[in-house]
Amino acid sequence: MTILQEAHQQDCLRNHLKAAGQALTDDLLPLPLLPMSRSTLYRILQEADLKPHRSVYWLNSHAPDFATRAQAICQLYLNAQQLWQRGELIVSTDEKTGILLRRRKHPSQPIGPGLPRRREHEYVRLGMRQLSASLCVPTGQVVCDLGLTHNSVDFVTHLRHAVAELPQAERYHWVLDNNRTHSSMVVCATVAELSGLTLGEQQLQTGAARRAWLSEPEHKHVFHFTPVHGSWLNQVEMWFSVVTRKLLKRDDFASVEAFLERFAQWLDYYNQKWAHPYRWTYAGTPLVRDTPFEQTRRQQKRGRAFFSPRPKCYERLFYPPRPYQKTVLA
Repeated sequence: MTILQEAHQQDCLRNHLKAAGQALTDDLLPLPLLPMSRSTLYRILQEADLKPHRSVYWLNSHAPDFATRAQAICQLYLNAQQLWQRGELIVSTDEKTGILLRRRKHPSQPIGPGLPRRREHEYVRLGMRQLSASLCVPTGQVVCDLGLTHNSVDFVTHLRHAVAELPQAERYHWVLDNNRTHSSMVVCATVAELSGLTLGEQQLQTGAARRAWLSEPEHKHVFHFTPVHGSWLNQVEMWFSVVTRKLLKRDDFASVEAFLERFAQWLDYYNQKWAHPYRWTYAGTPLVRDTPFEQTRRQQKRGRAFFSPRPKCYERLFYPPRPYQKTVLA
């Protein structure tokens, strides 16, 4: 009873203070801003860990069922190994469009001591390709197709290729985005053929009806569509980052045939040496910062934070800072 009384008194005091503060705010006129020195502004911003000069993009998802669909997809990733043991395969599929094939006008300069590899700025355009990729979540194997267009027919071709190349399973769970090419009538007909079902085209006249039919859990091939603005939930996006950094970023191809041959060789090497399941830790729940900002700033001041901007001891030992002025030889 004493605890309940104390809680009631605290609530009453909190409401009283809130009402008094609101009344005081309404009665007071806005005060003019006083001049403030640069050091004072810097100290206030540093203590609050605010960086007004920095700005990043932010995209909000307006999907009403974002949390539910995100958790469902994340549970597929977290249970991919157990589902694979039961004969259900999780496949992440997406497209990387607009890959520009370029040939540099002059040869690239090789790396040297303290110098990175230097590519020529001017180039000759050789064409463009569209990459369709499917990532086998429990094994890390990747199946790709390169084409000139990006439509439903290309997606169906890639779908059949992925089913033929990936390990055989009793049920396939495909994680895709909401692109129209993933839910056309041609895709529904192909899924019905692969699943041994009869397709009723009269009931699938709208995109929402087709996506609902493709998401039926009783089918052999079940589609799981990511929520709107939730393409980052697709694991194959991480593989697109790998292929961009390892292959496409070093773009200097003699011809289109040379690019296709090099891409095929790189993909075979990846599946043999580098393919592995990604460690997915996000469970679809809201992200909460574990360490408060004030504690992070305090640790950084004392030099105990791992992400301190100050170079580590081994970096200062083996890579001393270069002088600002180079010595001029006589």
